[in-house]
Amino acid sequence: MPRTRVHSLFVSLDGYAAGDHVTLEKPIGDAGALFSKFDGRVIHGIQGVDSPITMDHALFSMWGQGIGAEIMGRRKFGPQQDEWPDDGWNGWWGEEPPFRTPVFVLTHYPREPLEFANGTSFYFVDASPQEALRLAQDAADESDVRIGGGPSTVRDFLEADLIDFLHVSIVPVVLGAGVRLWDDLAGVEERFTVESISTSSGLTHQLWNRNR
Repeated sequence: MPRTRVHSLFVSLDGYAAGDHVTLEKPIGDAGALFSKFDGRVIHGIQGVDSPITMDHALFSMWGQGIGAEIMGRRKFGPQQDEWPDDGWNGWWGEEPPFRTPVFVLTHYPREPLEFANGTSFYFVDASPQEALRLAQDAADESDVRIGGGPSTVRDFLEADLIDFLHVSIVPVVLGAGVRLWDDLAGVEERFTVESISTSSGLTHQLWNRNR
């Protein structure tokens, strides 16, 4: 049965998963330290690593396995607010976005889709979590759907009880401010079985699997 998954969501020791103010220069605000231990070469498989393969590599490589579509919030796609400006913005990733699947961007301002040669396509939809998930599941063609973030979007899907698997990486930094993941989610852990793996990098990976 296809699942709805979250992967490689980095959270500080004090619970923040992004900064408050996203700009062109700071895609996740003042929370860049969260990605200090992330090796993005492995998101489509550990074959991209020519150094010793670590537990971190293995867990990060789950990001692209078995995914047929993604859902993300607007701030993950870009820093713009309100109506989309006519500035040619096609996302943070240039001409080769890493997704290689349909991606549904949640926004109150729909626009024409964007398509890229590597199989990535962006669809801009004004939809509830339930409606967006139905669209993504149809596009995924029996593969899993990834909820890509940011933290507010992941929180909305957790509140709606739509997440089957959640991979959280606790990073040993204290941010002091930003966008928190766990606000208004008291008791959410009761819906999951949670396993933790600590690695030599200092990361603690939490794997949350929905109780069946």
